[in-house]
Amino acid sequence: MEFKDYYKILGVSEDADKKAVKTAYRRLARKFHPDVSKEANAEAQFKEVSEAYEVISDDSKRAEYDQLKKYGQAGQSFEPPPEWSRGNASSQQNHTGDGSDFSEFFDSIFGGGRGGHGQGRRKQATRGRDVEVGMPLFLEDTLTDEPRQVEYSLPNRGDRSAPADIKKTLKIKIPRGISDGERIRLKGQGEPGFDGGPAGDLYIRITFAPHPVFDISGHDLLLTVPIAPWEAALGAKVTIPTLAGKIKLNVSKGSQTGQRLRVKDKGLRTKTGHGDLYAVLKVQMPTNYSTEELALWGKLTEESKFNARAQWED
Repeated sequence: MEFKDYYKILGVSEDADKKAVKTAYRRLARKFHPDVSKEANAEAQFKEVSEAYEVISDDSKRAEYDQLKKYGQAGQSFEPPPEWSRGNASSQQNHTGDGSDFSEFFDSIFGGGRGGHGQGRRKQATRGRDVEVGMPLFLEDTLTDEPRQVEYSLPNRGDRSAPADIKKTLKIKIPRGISDGERIRLKGQGEPGFDGGPAGDLYIRITFAPHPVFDISGHDLLLTVPIAPWEAALGAKVTIPTLAGKIKLNVSKGSQTGQRLRVKDKGLRTKTGHGDLYAVLKVQMPTNYSTEELALWGKLTEESKFNARAQWED
């Protein structure tokens, strides 16, 4: 098994903070998402980036990974040291089951439901364990009803000549209005039971990939919209993005930084409709001026009676 350097995959340093990790993942996820990427092996690279982010963005998993990193180097053969105990606390809490499309290396660190069962016949029928897998979604993916594919593995307790794990593939429909972190339950799709016991359930945990433009507030979206000083003063129609395409936004005369403009029904889907998009205005000053522009600013300074600090005066 090959050791994976998750920091190198994300292109961040080992002391990178969460903001840097999130920014790197956002850029790479956008680059390699199979639905939009033209890169070679985009799907495999997207899965590798998602796996790295799953570990480095989680404090517990990152701490465990950092402990093991001294034992291996990227590209080299790797086995966890003998004293390493698979299925640590963070693994059990956050990664029951095999994990969504993640590698054997990931499974060797955080467990995958491969050990401890089926060694001897049980006297009593026992229900199989539940399995949880993660499914990252771009915000745009939440607007469609197209089924999505999920792959995961279950332990093989029957045919010993077959692989230790059995790969399963399902197509599921993402429920309308699903939220970040919400789980979808598929009854009976988890690990098989013992001695005639029922199978466990499969839980699919939805994770919204960070978006390069929008922030999320419930089912509403927030968008920072830069505007020029003259657009704020005189009003303007500016083009802004939405998840469904670009639209024109009316900016009123005298608009201020921080002002929120509501665009109805342009947010995420809810169970019965849509949330809203809130455009947050940000007046942005030019960084370079021509001689003529400086002269105009000077003329405005001389002629304007506006005092931005009038509230401080007696």
